[in-house]
Amino acid sequence: MKQDYYEILGISKGATEAEIKKAYRKKAIQYHPDKNPGDNEAEEMFKKAAEAYEVLSDPEKKARYDQYGHAAFDGAGGFGGGGMNMEDIFSQFGDIFGGAFGGGFGGFGGFSGGGRARVKGSNLRIRVKLSLEEIAKGVEKKVKVRRKVKAEGVTYKTCSTCQGSGQITRITNTILGRMQTASTCNVCGGSGQIIDHKPAGADAQGLKVNEETVSIKIPAGVVEGMQLKVAGKGNEAPGNSVPGDLLVLIEEQEHATLKREGDNLHFDLYISYPEAALGTSKEIDTVTGKVRIKLEEGIQSGKILRLKGKGIPSINGYGSGDLLVHVNVWTPKTLNKEQKEFFEKMLNDDNFEPKPKKSDKSFFEKVKDMFS
Repeated sequence: MKQDYYEILGISKGATEAEIKKAYRKKAIQYHPDKNPGDNEAEEMFKKAAEAYEVLSDPEKKARYDQYGHAAFDGAGGFGGGGMNMEDIFSQFGDIFGGAFGGGFGGFGGFSGGGRARVKGSNLRIRVKLSLEEIAKGVEKKVKVRRKVKAEGVTYKTCSTCQGSGQITRITNTILGRMQTASTCNVCGGSGQIIDHKPAGADAQGLKVNEETVSIKIPAGVVEGMQLKVAGKGNEAPGNSVPGDLLVLIEEQEHATLKREGDNLHFDLYISYPEAALGTSKEIDTVTGKVRIKLEEGIQSGKILRLKGKGIPSINGYGSGDLLVHVNVWTPKTLNKEQKEFFEKMLNDDNFEPKPKKSDKSFFEKVKDMFS
């Protein structure tokens, strides 16, 4: 099992944003490749710390992780699978190190603590509707996405305004001395490159819209409103950049007969008076197909039958919920003459008098048991 992100950074779940950043910086400096040359174990810890920080520093990702653990990202193409390399880490988090290593990071992509981070393309968002059956099993969906990509044949050259740094540095003389400030280059947008050759059909940045089929692996147990990430399948950006991500919002389709409540499912079963009195067997729906259950004679309306493990798998991998079958005895709304005569005869029959026992729980007790 993957190590807990809070444990990796050595912090508690209630850590503040500043504490999370401080803990990551401490771990990253401890296991930095420049400080541990040739140490594969230290390099692995360096990557784990970056992975933990990438999730815990983002309020939305942190909330999903706190609720679902690693399963919130597994199979979704996100960082949770350890997909970042050293260049990605320094690109996204290089500013956190400051001057701890003299502003340099050795041979890892030429990034520095005080230098530029690679520009990232914009994210794309889509909605994916899933049936209960798909949610119960997990599913791979193929969707068509229109995304911006670099046009074939486009070339870029170093930005002459910022000399490829992506930043404009200004030095101002003040009464306190010389003050240096840096801002994103307004010519290249921080990428350090500008377009050199633009192919026909490309926009001013050398990009064109392309339709692609993207495969999305959705784990079992996802819930309405959950957002998954497919890394690198958003829009590309010009020059030496990294593509954005494809964000997938989960929508749950309403089932014809089953109602979901967390990992449990509910099914309303209606039976007739004769079936309740004599006992019967009934076929009911589950997310894996139909099953037949036996009802004992004399079963009461309001009885709840629990089918263990026939609900939705927990997204955390801790088993599955149950299917709760609610028995309802159907009272006919109209009777013919013979039926009325039959029930009139039964009005004074002692066997038809309600005689609940202490073991016959009330509706509220049944509900209480159901959630215990």
